[in-house]
Amino acid sequence: MASLTLRWRRFSRRCSPSGLRRLLLVIVLGLLVVLGAIAVGRVVFSPWQPLALLMGQGEPGPVFIVQQLRLPRLLLAALVGAALALSGLILQSLVRNPLASPDLLGITGGASAGAVLYLALLAPIWGSDWLPLAAILGAILAALVVYLLAWRQGVSPLRLVLVGVGVTALAAALTTFTLVFSPLTTTLSAYVWLTGSVYGATGEQAAALAWCLLLVLLPLVPLARTVPVQQLDDDAARGLGVRLQWVRAGLLLVSVGLAGAAVAWGGAMAFVGLIAPHMARRLIGGAFVMQAIMAGLLGGLLVVLADLVGRTLFLPLDLPAGIFVAVLGAPYFLYLLLRQTH
Repeated sequence: MASLTLRWRRFSRRCSPSGLRRLLLVIVLGLLVVLGAIAVGRVVFSPWQPLALLMGQGEPGPVFIVQQLRLPRLLLAALVGAALALSGLILQSLVRNPLASPDLLGITGGASAGAVLYLALLAPIWGSDWLPLAAILGAILAALVVYLLAWRQGVSPLRLVLVGVGVTALAAALTTFTLVFSPLTTTLSAYVWLTGSVYGATGEQAAALAWCLLLVLLPLVPLARTVPVQQLDDDAARGLGVRLQWVRAGLLLVSVGLAGAAVAWGGAMAFVGLIAPHMARRLIGGAFVMQAIMAGLLGGLLVVLADLVGRTLFLPLDLPAGIFVAVLGAPYFLYLLLRQTH
């Protein structure tokens, strides 16, 4: 099928018409899910009310529910899902393995360990405002340990995966050890956070995550062109003039920043970074940029849907979104694993 080339000044991007149609379909589906998530809950609004309430038109009660309760939660869920999906896409390209994800390489585990240690040791003194910073620092520390242990005259994708699995296990052990000796209140708070939840999200939290992700994504702009080169053999990549180790370190840093920020504000939602990139590659081919856009949309849609189910299906209970992401993710992971082994 003939490809379509989009040009604007120095920008040029080639994509397939079928890929663009699928991308537009996902965008339309996402908008419908957003409107549904705003309309449905303990208080149900008619299908044509959400847009008016978002613009502040209506009675104060419904406007408050939509603008102060549901919209921030929806935005935070979408940002968390998009960040995890893009992080997973970068990692899968980096290690040349569709089963790679932030959960596998120790990034999520490091963020979880940092957050739980903060909740157990420092939250009673400093409060919960610094929890996202503790999670991000934990993710960075775990990634640094993985990178240093995997270094042997350079970093190979296989060593990254093997060391990442070991660091993930160590981080999980540290998290469990901390929870065992923590007060019950800390354990309950940490359990909800470890499951993954956007309950009680505020507009300030969504804005803080958005700014953090914007800063993390800036280095990806010059690095995006080098992502397809990571699929080649190391010698072939060097033959193309790519400074392989520097590029690999930069991509890993961007992936860590995305996953660390997402986990910091949304908790340790498993499988998003695995499912969304794989679905994006199946739905849309072509350049990394198009796959990244699709993966971000699918990741955000997945977490928004999971949160919608968690807060509406079992009323009056409000269950963490991470439960339903795992319900979808675990079978899909087994499916991918079986495909890889045959």
